[in-house]
Amino acid sequence: MNTGTAQIVVGVDVGGTFTDFFFLNEADGSCDVFKVPTTRDDQSRGIQQGISRVLGGLGGVATVIHGTTVATNALLERQGARTGLITTRGFRDVLEMRRRDRPDTWGLWGTFIPLIPRDFRLEVDERVLADGTVLRPVEPGQVTRAAQQLLDQGAESVCVFFINAYANDHNERRAVEAVRAIWPNPHVTAAYEILPEIREFERASTASLNAYLQPVVGEYLERLERGLRGDGLNGNILIVQSNGGVMTIDTACRLPVRTALSGPAAGVIASAHIARSVGIENLITCDMGGTSFDVSVIAEGRSEMVPQAQIDFGMIIRTPMVEINTIGAGGGSIAWIDAGGLLQVGPESAGSDPGPVCYAQGNVHPTVTDANLVLGRINAQQPIGGGQAALDVESARLAIQREIGEPLGLEPMAAAEAVIRLPTQKWPVLSGWSRWSADTIPKTLLRCRSAAVARCTWGH
Repeated sequence: MNTGTAQIVVGVDVGGTFTDFFFLNEADGSCDVFKVPTTRDDQSRGIQQGISRVLGGLGGVATVIHGTTVATNALLERQGARTGLITTRGFRDVLEMRRRDRPDTWGLWGTFIPLIPRDFRLEVDERVLADGTVLRPVEPGQVTRAAQQLLDQGAESVCVFFINAYANDHNERRAVEAVRAIWPNPHVTAAYEILPEIREFERASTASLNAYLQPVVGEYLERLERGLRGDGLNGNILIVQSNGGVMTIDTACRLPVRTALSGPAAGVIASAHIARSVGIENLITCDMGGTSFDVSVIAEGRSEMVPQAQIDFGMIIRTPMVEINTIGAGGGSIAWIDAGGLLQVGPESAGSDPGPVCYAQGNVHPTVTDANLVLGRINAQQPIGGGQAALDVESARLAIQREIGEPLGLEPMAAAEAVIRLPTQKWPVLSGWSRWSADTIPKTLLRCRSAAVARCTWGH
């Protein structure tokens, strides 16, 4: 791409397997796309490398818009910060009690361990009634002692959540001021700032998850900004929110909980814009990445929105989000035979390192990508984004035969077809979560946001 003195807009979406780039030259309307393997140890490194390989330098870049999965991964993998909670006496177990639901409704056993351990959830004396009346003012000294205890226990961030603070934030505000006076970093979350509305569990969950994510997301975004500025970027850096909007890095560092569905939301908003531009009102938009298959509905030209989402069991985030449902496996999802002799695909993914068997980087377990390669749906001589000159078809075929074909008594081609068909069997659940009726969906256009979707829908 010829940058010259042109103003370039760069869109970056970091997935579990690949990092995708879109370059738009606003001066002449030209555009380019690029793909590199995601650098899982430090996603910012892959972003810098990808932009530099295409543009050479960042001096001509006006804006970088980034969809990130850092928050999502930190929640799913429980790799956030060591977090403390200061709350009203008698309410420190709100996160554990939830709505009295269970991970397995019909199972004999079901446990949930909150991201904030019980010994990191401390209580102080204060009370605000449901009508906003302050029954008992908070004592700042007591709050300070609680905050110091959390620091002594090794807490990196803290959330302050008082019952009924949505009706009157006086006590919670004073407590936050006391905590911030001694806390050694900016990672202090006030529930009344995050979600000033009724529903104590949802407010406690959203605020505590925000505190849990602040150090991780903040460190990542600050590292990304330093790297891009060091490479010559003078333009803006914007982070995509879960509702499809964007925010500055400063806001994202303060409110990382709003980035939980950052990357997928951007794709849905783009699909809605494209649909409106060509006069299409109803659309099902799909994205098959390396680890998941995400589906959204666009009705009457607008993306469907939800007031809250459950990232994982017990992890409720109440903030407006684009409705996104994960109903299948991704290209890197590993195929395997369970103890009952049934074929399964996912949830474990080979990612970009080691990647599918055909990458010849050490993985011996076949993936959806390997199955597509064996079936001839991927050109082995023209691989995209993995950094290989060619893909190893024979190794993929042998892995599918060994791991899938022999246990099921299938030839390699039939085994590969089974691996492809299994994820697509889940697609009919669209009619279950969409507000559309089952007879409306077949009349609706399907827009594929990735080539993997088109490969898997072909013939099904």
